[in-house]
Amino acid sequence: MRVLGIDPGLAITGYAVLEDGQGTAEVLEAGVIRTPSDETLPRRLRTIFEEVAKLVEEYRPDALAVEEVFFNRNVTTAMSVSQARGVVLLAGSAIAHVASYTPLEVKRQICGYGRAKKPQMQSMVRRLLRMKELPKPDDAADALAVALCHLLRERSGLRKYALPRAQGGR
Repeated sequence: MRVLGIDPGLAITGYAVLEDGQGTAEVLEAGVIRTPSDETLPRRLRTIFEEVAKLVEEYRPDALAVEEVFFNRNVTTAMSVSQARGVVLLAGSAIAHVASYTPLEVKRQICGYGRAKKPQMQSMVRRLLRMKELPKPDDAADALAVALCHLLRERSGLRKYALPRAQGGR
């Protein structure tokens, strides 16, 4: 199975492509899509759409795993990230399987603890993917974690919302 993982953002969108082999996952590519802050919102969204569409065309993933928007205090940021997430979903709409994961779900799947800090996450992603160095930049590392979360769930037979709420699922 090949998975395209996305950590959406308007300024920086992280992406990662993982290939599930014989019990191991191989990193085919990981990086970021940057949009300049001096460009208009439609142009920035178009850039994200076009770059994700290129990744879909080049790698032909079987699944798209996208991090859900975490809304905290800044409504403006949440709205722009939601818009970026929307164009990512549109660009990947031809992919057969699309899954969304909250940051808590990703952390729980990768580290076993939903409140894991970023250094813990990066260290576990590095170990699980047998990378020589910590994944960088942070947005690409987050995309790797989202893609890996999806692969691990698929391998285990757990599907999103498969666990009862009392055990940490939805």
